[in-house]
Amino acid sequence: MAKTKSPSGHEKIETNNFLMIVLILLAVAVGGIVEIVPLFFQRSTTEAAPGHKPYSALQLAGRDVYLREGCYNCHSQMVRPFRAEALRYGAHSTAGEFVYDHPFQWGSKRTGPDLHRVGGKYSDEWHRVHMINPRDLVPESNMPAYPWLVTAQIDPASMAPRMNALRKVGVPYTDAEVAAAAEDVKGRSEMDALIAYLQVLGTSGK
Repeated sequence: MAKTKSPSGHEKIETNNFLMIVLILLAVAVGGIVEIVPLFFQRSTTEAAPGHKPYSALQLAGRDVYLREGCYNCHSQMVRPFRAEALRYGAHSTAGEFVYDHPFQWGSKRTGPDLHRVGGKYSDEWHRVHMINPRDLVPESNMPAYPWLVTAQIDPASMAPRMNALRKVGVPYTDAEVAAAAEDVKGRSEMDALIAYLQVLGTSGK
């Protein structure tokens, strides 16, 4: 009776589930390291764009509202480097504009328009009316309304710990900015904060 030949080479890998899994994980790990690690040493991806500043206490509170309400589910914050994108939204986004964002809000889902260059495009009152009932300004809009933001108040005591946490990951808040954070948001509504956040998006260097 003829002996069965033991698999070798590729056949050995393809017939051994454990070996295949180990080699796949190794390939993915090496590929990821080669792709990602160099980015940490490129100034264009690790240094702030000229004129780019950390969010103020009110803007930071607004960003938290933006995340809590899930605005990122319908709006991206990254203008791609294509002519059609630039014509619709403005100059394409650069990595240096997101160095203080933890986490960044690039996204790819656009049920609504990209918001990275929305800062200064509309007045505060436009945003207020739009948030209370989007269809008052855009009749065909399917965006939900957020009327409760008008009366919901920012918690001043929450801001200093939030800014201190961001300092630990590299956001250059000063002691004075952290100390003044509670006073900066005192008596302000979540609507005020969200509008402040939207009005600063994409305005670096302006």
